Amino acid sequence: MWYAFFKGAIFRPLVKYGFRARIVGSEKVPADGGAILASNHIAAMDSLVVPAMLPRRITFPAKAELFAGDKGLGSKVVAWFLKAVGMVPMDRGGGRASAASLQAISEVLARGEVIAIYPEGTRSPDGRLYKGKTGLARMVLANDVPVIPVGVVGTGRVRGPLGIPWVRRPVVVVGEPLDFSHLRGRTSEMKVLRHVTDETLAAIQRLTGQEYADVYASRVKFGDLKETGSDQFVRPRPGGGPLPAPKDRDGA
Repeated sequence: MWYAFFKGAIFRPLVKYGFRARIVGSEKVPADGGAILASNHIAAMDSLVVPAMLPRRITFPAKAELFAGDKGLGSKVVAWFLKAVGMVPMDRGGGRASAASLQAISEVLARGEVIAIYPEGTRSPDGRLYKGKTGLARMVLANDVPVIPVGVVGTGRVRGPLGIPWVRRPVVVVGEPLDFSHLRGRTSEMKVLRHVTDETLAAIQRLTGQEYADVYASRVKFGDLKETGSDQFVRPRPGGGPLPAPKDRDGA
């Protein structure tokens, strides 16, 4: 109930008429059935613009700590909102908590709903498209669902009326769904996981035209590449190699 209310009464009118956003290819979103929406991530407003413009309900996994609401009134409001609109807590600490998070995502997909993730794992520090995390592929192959590639352009904040942070004319572009069902059951093969992830990122790149850097964005934002940047890792596209051959019965 709350998801439909917030989307219909507040977020979609704001994004469509206030930001003057538009969507290209909305007809490519499957009308029903579970799916994973994979998008580039260039600005904080992506998480508002994308679900507001997509025709189906979208569930984003959010950091588990945001659901605690134990850091004052603001955090309580955030926790209430995330729970009210049906977002899924995602624990990245490993072990049982992470397993429970993945199970929760699988349950959403099994209900025939759409999970949205950012394969890069964090916002791009400079507008480039960065190497994707293979957690995307694990979810896709474990749940046997299609991937909907989405490219977002123009969601960076600008100074709006009265100095209010604003977004001007963002565009959401939806690509043809990707079918990886022929790789079902190969979730333990790292080369397969990398192939699925790279092909998804390549589909996103075709929608956005972004320059691709074959390195994790977190290294550029927080790690050893913070000062030097990612110029040395620029490549024409993610992956591009042949489909990994199936292992034989001896595991070769």
